[in-house]
Amino acid sequence: MTRSRSPAPPIGRTGRWLRGLTGLAVVVVISQLLAVTGAVSREFLPTAADVLTRSVRLGGDPEFLLNVAVTVRAWATGVALAVAIGVPLGLLLGSVPALGVAVRPVLEFLRPIPSVALIPLVSLVLGAGLTTEITLVVYASVWPVLFNALYGLQGVDPVPRETLRVFGFSRPAVLWRVSLPAAAPFIATGVRLAAAIGLILAVGTEILAGFGDGLGVVIAQAQQAPDGTLDVLAGLVWAGGLGLLSNAVLAGGERRLFHWHVDQAGGGR
Repeated sequence: MTRSRSPAPPIGRTGRWLRGLTGLAVVVVISQLLAVTGAVSREFLPTAADVLTRSVRLGGDPEFLLNVAVTVRAWATGVALAVAIGVPLGLLLGSVPALGVAVRPVLEFLRPIPSVALIPLVSLVLGAGLTTEITLVVYASVWPVLFNALYGLQGVDPVPRETLRVFGFSRPAVLWRVSLPAAAPFIATGVRLAAAIGLILAVGTEILAGFGDGLGVVIAQAQQAPDGTLDVLAGLVWAGGLGLLSNAVLAGGERRLFHWHVDQAGGGR
């Protein structure tokens, strides 16, 4: 007779942080050993200590911080516009099934197109600069927001929705009182995913442009320098730090605003 195993207890927030820090420490130690032992030339892979030291020093460089601010501005603007477009459009398509069925093939055709592949076209139409960068960030970031809003509406319990309709509430009132609060956790997750995707596009667009201002431009120009590997890796550390900070802030906001949904999902993120 086999014994049923009790489910493993959920990992707490401290445990998740410890696991993440352990994984990061392992990567740092391995990269340090590869450089110190000569397994990989320091010209191609500086030591982790050198990279982290350079990253800290860049934090005291006003010109570098100005470039970071340019990237953050484009990133934040693009994600904000993506949310402003994606949430209403997702709610509209989810609330009007006939419209959702009609538009869905167009969305499914556009969504798989890599945003990076659109850089030449958007640059020809809008020119190189902040407008092009924001446009690409919006295009890439709008999809997770839109589809999470759409899927969130589809998962709403129909009982309270139909109850309000029986009592004479209009469709917009039902959407505001029932559907939107129920879909809000899914929308918040879509915003968090959009922020990560938007950062990738913001930095990637700047790298491919190779001129102007921005964190990606700093990385691209360092790549052209004779001994620029250290600055390239330090710039990547800053990009990763921005993404980590953004995810931590948004995930923390999700836990505070939608703690009931996080508990149902199995202990939170």
